[in-house]
Amino acid sequence: MANSGSAREEEATLGEHEAQHPGTVAVVRCEGYDAKGVREAVGRGLDLLGGVQRFAQPGETILLKPNVLAGRAPERAVTTHPAVFRAVAEHFKEAGVGLTYGDSPGFGRPEALARRAGLAAVAEDLGVPFADFRHGESVPFHAGRLIKRFVIARGVLNADGMVSLPKLKTHGLTRITGALKNLFGCIPGPLKSEFHARLPNADQFSRMLVDLNRFLRPRLHVMDGIVAMEGNGPQGGDPRSMSVLLLSTDPVAMDATACRLIDLDPRLVPTLTYGAEWGLGLLEGITWLGDPIDELTRSDFVVNRSAAATTGRPGRPSRLARRLVVPRPTIREARCTRCGTCVEVCPVEPKAVAFENGRRDRTPVHRYRDCIRCYCCQELCPERAIEIEVPLLGRLIHR
Repeated sequence: MANSGSAREEEATLGEHEAQHPGTVAVVRCEGYDAKGVREAVGRGLDLLGGVQRFAQPGETILLKPNVLAGRAPERAVTTHPAVFRAVAEHFKEAGVGLTYGDSPGFGRPEALARRAGLAAVAEDLGVPFADFRHGESVPFHAGRLIKRFVIARGVLNADGMVSLPKLKTHGLTRITGALKNLFGCIPGPLKSEFHARLPNADQFSRMLVDLNRFLRPRLHVMDGIVAMEGNGPQGGDPRSMSVLLLSTDPVAMDATACRLIDLDPRLVPTLTYGAEWGLGLLEGITWLGDPIDELTRSDFVVNRSAAATTGRPGRPSRLARRLVVPRPTIREARCTRCGTCVEVCPVEPKAVAFENGRRDRTPVHRYRDCIRCYCCQELCPERAIEIEVPLLGRLIHR
């Protein structure tokens, strides 16, 4: 953000905002996306945490970072809802805080996707410009446990601070996508595939995400869980009413709270176990303010609760293990429109999913011997045609 590299290192080390109230999460019931109701719910959550003035001062510029994975219509529950974006923006603007916003999805033009998601119209109405998420700068992070240097979007670095607006969804690689995963959008889109290729399992990828969060340190996280996504997330799942907003300075405590709301053991989520271990936030001993979480829990929420790791032990699984045991992406031919998105976003060479003999009139085919199980194809398939299945041997071993 708008300070020197040494200042960024100091901020990442001290964790000023997290240190004030570690492990505190505001839980606010909100039944729908009515603009007035969402505004009141966000205001209540901010008050529970000390008010806007705790997170920004008049004259500062704060970046709002929603989840704009694929620019889908708000009712699909793929992206942060425009009503939540509007409510947060209005509260900060009324406090005299300058705002920008943006995200860098893994595929497509950021500004166009923000418009499809309904966020651009709100931003234009409020006079909030789209920040530069196409270009990045390489910044050192000497305190990184795994990653010592990140390329971060200029729009993030040019702001004085960040407020992250994640969406509560399931995720093929990390089980859920929430506060910690949302910051992956601060890395310019084309560079994301490099991380997937370099870090080919959930354990390694999660450690990278924790380092990224330790480096960027948003001042506040506001999670849109009013309507979440269950099942084949983060894009191909089904909307599920959860009627909740979460607000916190602690991304580990926030995501752990989200896990409890969907009856998922947070210790099964590697971003949370590493986040707690590396001092990013609290996994246990969380303080909840606001509404009782027991009244908002959905035990039948469709999410991967299996104790079996998604991609095996730390390190790259053997080729035989990947083929016979590790869950793999599978294309449902009846849904596939042969658009080629899965082929384009596959980060490995040779491609692990491709049109055989260049025949675009046929459904692409996975070559599992080359597949690293990053699930980029499943995450970004626009037709919900790719699901994750566990091979028979993997199911037998787990049993």
